[in-house]
Amino acid sequence: MTAIIIACAALSLAALIISLRAFQEKGFLLNNAYIYASPEEREKLDKKPWYRQTAIAFLLISIVFAVLALEVWLDAHWLFFGVLGIGIATVVYAVASTIAIERKTK
Repeated sequence: MTAIIIACAALSLAALIISLRAFQEKGFLLNNAYIYASPEEREKLDKKPWYRQTAIAFLLISIVFAVLALEVWLDAHWLFFGVLGIGIATVVYAVASTIAIERKTK
């Protein structure tokens, strides 16, 4: 049980650090649009919206793991619905923001 809490807390902290770095627009851009772009496309790509999307997505992932650690620690199984809701919100945000960014860039 303790190992699960520590693992979830560590993943939450790691996602939070990635999120904070992305909000600062520093470090490698962990976004599929950037990763799969050719070197020529990367140079002319406006990275700001992609950094913001990555930062918000990783912040939501950090919250998911924090709530999951809290659920295990408190043995409050009802918190799973919070984890599920935030997870679904993360996926919906990622898809919707990708569509919005793509529309703006074309």
